[in-house]
Amino acid sequence: MTDRFPIAVLGAGAIGRMHAERLLRHPSTALAAIADPTPAGREFAQACGVPWFAEHGELLATVRPAAAIVATPNATHAEVGIACLRAGVATLVEKPIADDPGAAARLCAEAENCGTPLLVGHQRRHNIALQRARELVQGGAIGRPVTATVMANWLKPNAYFDLAWRRSAGGGPVLINLIHDIDMVRFLFGEVQAVQAMRSNAVRGFEVEDSAVALLRMDSGMLVTLAVSDTTVSPWNWDLQAGEAAHYPQQPEDAHFISGTEGALTLPHLRLWRYRGAHGWHESLSREETPLHRCDPYERQLQHLRDVAEGKVQPICSGADGLRTLQATLAVLQAATSGRITNPEEIACPA
Repeated sequence: MTDRFPIAVLGAGAIGRMHAERLLRHPSTALAAIADPTPAGREFAQACGVPWFAEHGELLATVRPAAAIVATPNATHAEVGIACLRAGVATLVEKPIADDPGAAARLCAEAENCGTPLLVGHQRRHNIALQRARELVQGGAIGRPVTATVMANWLKPNAYFDLAWRRSAGGGPVLINLIHDIDMVRFLFGEVQAVQAMRSNAVRGFEVEDSAVALLRMDSGMLVTLAVSDTTVSPWNWDLQAGEAAHYPQQPEDAHFISGTEGALTLPHLRLWRYRGAHGWHESLSREETPLHRCDPYERQLQHLRDVAEGKVQPICSGADGLRTLQATLAVLQAATSGRITNPEEIACPA
């Protein structure tokens, strides 16, 4: 039997608890300890049967795990992640990698200086449907990608906004939800060259947006449109369709529509449309569909964290990848505010 690889969880909020619960049942990794300053965090660690620490520094010095997952508030990702890297602990930082590009850049530089692996928790990259889509796109199944339309629309209940930070700048669906879709676009098609965007808070009236739309121009010249809202009744978003989490009722729809010179592909259900004979809008299209297997990308991500820590593979989402996704997402907010086309590279990474 494979020895279980000890991983600590730093931060016992919703995402930290999710990681901890999966570590408890994962066949080749184990929950080593939990660090969280709250009484609820201490109670959760006790319920899990693992050591609890109020501070991450004490955990790192006492337990010395083989790897750590940083699931603390976004503003602390860089500080906590740097402490893990300096302790020689392979580190998975939840998305976004940090709350601003400067902090993210410092975290990436520390990983380089320490020679310690740094990964970012964009878990969709571990979904077999997205990985198969990347194979199809890169293998030429749709020819040259030309356009894509991406939707991330759903309804968050009123109680979700009882926490003040979710009503304030940075707590809206662009940085919470759309960042996943932007990372998917980068994973499939490469880098974002320019961004135009608009946002609105017309429905809820909070400081933060409740809806936004964006147009991305990729380095290849491909154009991608994205729409996100957390105030709409809609089945059109990855989370309700991909079956990644049992607490979302799965829908038989697609939310990502990709068009190329030789075919079209929808996600997450991998419906591939192509001409079998003559090409042109008067001709018949054929459709192939790949039946999806249920998978938990968070569990696959845990195995990947172990494999990276043991030097077997390179990170599927490195610190640098996480930084570029953050810059592209912040470019949406900046473009929406300024009304001007924004290059993600203009989103500064101060030293």
